[in-house]
Parts: sequence; structure tokens; C-alpha cells
Amino acid sequence: MLNQLLTKYPALESSREAIAATVILLISVFERGNKLLACGNGGSAADCEHIVGELMKGFTRRRPVPENDRTRFSQFGPEGEYLCANLQKPLPAISLVSSVSLSTAFANDVAADLVFAQQVYGLGRPGDVLIALSTSGSSRNVVHAVRTARALDMHTVGLTGGSGGLLKDLCEITIAPAVDCTPDIQELHLPIYHYICKAVEQHFFDK
Repeated sequence: MLNQLLTKYPALESSREAIAATVILLISVFERGNKLLACGNGGSAADCEHIVGELMKGFTRRRPVPENDRTRFSQFGPEGEYLCANLQKPLPAISLVSSVSLSTAFANDVAADLVFAQQVYGLGRPGDVLIALSTSGSSRNVVHAVRTARALDMHTVGLTGGSGGLLKDLCEITIAPAVDCTPDIQELHLPIYHYICKAVEQHFFDK
């Protein structure tokens, strides 16, 4: 599946190892019962929402409710059956760009460049993973979020481009397609995280 991605997008060949390593990391994070946080600005903020959307419900595969959960829902009779028939097993993920009230209050009252860091500080736990998106690799609020994640013993993945910016040396894994134009970087981020979400989902729900 990775070879198909790289055949379709040759510019990603230099990111092969980082993409594969991210899949392995996310599988280990979710297997331990930890979660994913995502942050980014502008188009990258939209990508955060997209990533979470693919992880929190079925993407390319069915995700039936496990038997142990079905037993819990059975107490509600027909309504419990309805829940079991329609709910989908999630891979826990949170987009940090969605907390509008918290972000605007913190930006106004405290420090605008710490809106993501504050959320990482409040939600992050050791063993969780932060995916930090920044086309430059040096967005201040994203960089501070990564520093906070590292302080909390979280895993960190940078999704950037070109030289990788500050994220290259800060993140455990950095995926940086070898392009420098912001729109081009963003266009490549989509197939990267689509592949990662598909590969992780396949691991958990291909049985």
C-alpha cells in the first residue's frame, strides 16, 4: 500500500521511512489505550479536523461494536441494539483547533501563541501522540505545543515540508515532503495522512 502511495506521489519517496514509522507509532499508541491530539493553523487546521474525522469513525473499513461493549449496551433493550448497530469503534483522537471558546479566551487573556500548548497541557498524557502540522515547520503556536508534549512524555510527529523548520529537530518523527511552496506541501499532506489513517485502521479492523 505504501508503494502505491509513492508511485502516485513520487515527491514523497524521501518521506518513506518517516511515513512508515508514523504508522507503527500510532498503532502502538492506540494498542496501549492512548490517544492522538492534532494541531495546526489555517489549511493545516482543516487537516487536523480531517485526520480526526478519519480516525474517530469508519474510514475504509467497517468498525463494529466489540462484543464486550454490546453486553453493556444490552441493558437498554431495543435502543441498545440500535446503538450497537450504528456506533463505530473509534480510534481516539482530538483536534485542538475545535475549542473556539477556550482558544479565543486564552489568546485574549494570556498568550495567543500558547493556545495549543494549553490544550496539550490539559489533555495530554504520557504515551499519547501529538501530530503537529505546519507547512513552514516553525509556526510558534505549533512549536510550543510540541515542546509541551515532549515535557509530558508524549510522542510527537511533525507534518511539514521543505527543510522541516524547527519541527525537524523537535519531533520524534518528522514527515517533510521535499517541496517548498505552501499549497504544494498542503496538497501532499492529504495523501500522507490518508495513507496513515488507512494503514492504522487496517491493522485494527481487518479481522
